[in-house]
Amino acid sequence: MTQQFAERAMNVAPTGARNAELSDLVRILEDQNRRKLDVIAPASALRFREGNVHVEGVESLITEDGVTEVDGIYRPTAVADEGISDKLRIPLAYLRRMRAENVPLLDENVNAWLRNDPERRFMLRAFRGENGPGMPPAEGVARALLSDSYKLMDNLDMLVAALDGVKQSGHPTRVTGCDLTDRRMYVRVESKAVAVQARALLRGYRSPFDGRSGDELPMISAGFVITNSEVGSGAYTITPRAVIQVCRNGLTEAKDVMRAVHLGGRQDEGVISWSGQTQRKTLELITSKTADAVRTFLSREYVEAKVRAMEDAAGKALAEPTKTIEHVTKSLSIGTEAKDMILSHFIRGGQMTAGGVMNAVTSTAQTLTDADQAAALEALALPALTAAAAHG
Repeated sequence: MTQQFAERAMNVAPTGARNAELSDLVRILEDQNRRKLDVIAPASALRFREGNVHVEGVESLITEDGVTEVDGIYRPTAVADEGISDKLRIPLAYLRRMRAENVPLLDENVNAWLRNDPERRFMLRAFRGENGPGMPPAEGVARALLSDSYKLMDNLDMLVAALDGVKQSGHPTRVTGCDLTDRRMYVRVESKAVAVQARALLRGYRSPFDGRSGDELPMISAGFVITNSEVGSGAYTITPRAVIQVCRNGLTEAKDVMRAVHLGGRQDEGVISWSGQTQRKTLELITSKTADAVRTFLSREYVEAKVRAMEDAAGKALAEPTKTIEHVTKSLSIGTEAKDMILSHFIRGGQMTAGGVMNAVTSTAQTLTDADQAAALEALALPALTAAAAHG
């Protein structure tokens, strides 16, 4: 996607935030909700022109708030292009090449496959464009092309329900940072009231950010991260997360994740409007599941067991650290740029052990500007520890 498109998309609705405050995230989500348009449309109502999605012949929705016009032009995001590739079975690399080098050919390919099955139905998730009174409708943004059975679980609703569940759990917590991308929402929550010593895990470690010693502050706080995707890039999840206090590194334990998938029944054609009862039942379930998960993830027994398991592997000394990091990053499919950053953080951390590799992975994740990449790297911290200890 070009920078020009990114700027135009931001004019339709703000879509990104990195390490934001909770209040800022809520403000962005509220604005997005005001501009959202979700519609079930047959293939016959969708056309590509100049690389954009044109919706034609879908009935408008009339409510007490006014008329919601559906027909219009929607510029696909990279995520929407992935959905188009998946649903129409056009190889993604080929679709991206056509968008970059030959847009008329892209139109021809997409339209041919849409004509091939005109009654097939899709869910289009979009942001409406906004223009002043008396002006033609502004170009909107196509956020995702999904199955017509995709279950809407929107970020703001899920966030409110999840935070209610956190409150019901009875644990004192604080939100330490929020990320929002075109793919996912991330909300990191921590409880310093549940913190355990991890002297063996942090022995000899120095923060690569300010040089503070893990020997002087050998504490790990319990926490978790709430994630959700509105565009088919993953389920609603609550994943346990440990936070190393001396450097604020975080590592997630994907094995124990609690999730709720976006899968429902087929929807009728037209603009989607969920009933209050359906929404209420879904959100009540999310609140209840969240409260249960938080009680588990923030129990001292759970955190201590996880720390002890890490310490068993973390103390393994590395005979050839550079070769170990090469092996770990290759086995976990970590790219060259991230590998070089991990090696740099490992050296600055001063911990010549498998635990040092784990800490280098998590500290590198903190420095990434792409929140999706940062979260993916955090999730690889424990596999990196295991791989480093085995390689030696």
